[in-house]
Amino acid sequence: MSRHLLIFTGAAGATPFIMNCAVILLLTSSCFTWSSALYIPNRAAPMNLKYLLEPPVYAEVVARRGENATFPCILRTKPSRYKVKWTKLEPEHAERENIIMISNAHAFKPYGHLGARASLRKAHTMDASLQLSRLQLEDGGKYRCELVNGIEDESVFIMLRIEGVVFPYQSKNGRYSFTFHEAKEVCAEQDGTLASYSQLYRAWTEGLDWCNAGWLHDGTVHYPVIHPRPACGGELLPGIRSYGTKDKNLDRFDAFCFTSLTSGSVSYISGSFSFEQAGLACQRQGADLALVGHLYSAWRFQNYDQCDGGWLRDGSVRFPISNPREHCGGIPEAGVRSFGFPNKMMHVYGAYCYR
Repeated sequence: MSRHLLIFTGAAGATPFIMNCAVILLLTSSCFTWSSALYIPNRAAPMNLKYLLEPPVYAEVVARRGENATFPCILRTKPSRYKVKWTKLEPEHAERENIIMISNAHAFKPYGHLGARASLRKAHTMDASLQLSRLQLEDGGKYRCELVNGIEDESVFIMLRIEGVVFPYQSKNGRYSFTFHEAKEVCAEQDGTLASYSQLYRAWTEGLDWCNAGWLHDGTVHYPVIHPRPACGGELLPGIRSYGTKDKNLDRFDAFCFTSLTSGSVSYISGSFSFEQAGLACQRQGADLALVGHLYSAWRFQNYDQCDGGWLRDGSVRFPISNPREHCGGIPEAGVRSFGFPNKMMHVYGAYCYR
């Protein structure tokens, strides 16, 4: 797959179909705005910390759903009386803090839904590292370890990246049918969550090329283009095209969903089934029809490859290809192919089951 390192960010409210600008980079506010720069991970300036050790330059923890993760936070020196507070920052709510745990040298107190899965590693007397078990899709993001010593406080930040896959999702009624809230619900119904911008960007660098705009977790609307073409905003450079922030209740688009490793397995039953018959075939094997997220997870994490269309629980027909070949869709890139939403009574396919 081709990998691109140029990042393009659209201005809020702009449309990628405005083509009457003389300059592509640094356009006026009335046009679709782009900034072009090599993508370089954020590298914070060295901190002058008295009590905490600065984490590595790339302070990122990578894990999959269902796994455990440890967020390093090591004391350089220990004050006589202090508290360590772990929080998760929520940028879409103006950096609102979700307190996970508050501890001192003797005890700790957990808070909220994250606190129920949290503990301190305590590998040694200077270790304030947080352990989070049974990771969920929503756990990805920015975490802070804050040491409070009277009127003094200092912090280190750790990013948690849930390893997964982004997939575009369209309604059976056609493109651009979801409000933001409906998009959020439909991703959850397919074993996923609305993707973040960083998740969509990573998917684009890994080969995701999609011409329909979709909601993201922060209420913005984007779509990733690797191969520019007239139907996808014209001959602008490859990048993440943006519609900016949209009205969550009135505007309608598709959805970009994100999923990760699942605890079950996907299998294919060969046959000529109507939708209802496909569901019964899975039930006879002690399984259910798979969700779209299940199929993408199997394709991404198990390299699942099956050159046969099969029913899924949402009424769509798809098949996963890890080893592209001419008679399996004719597309040179790996991916999950779709036949859309055929008539459930008149069309027959195999079945993808999840157990």
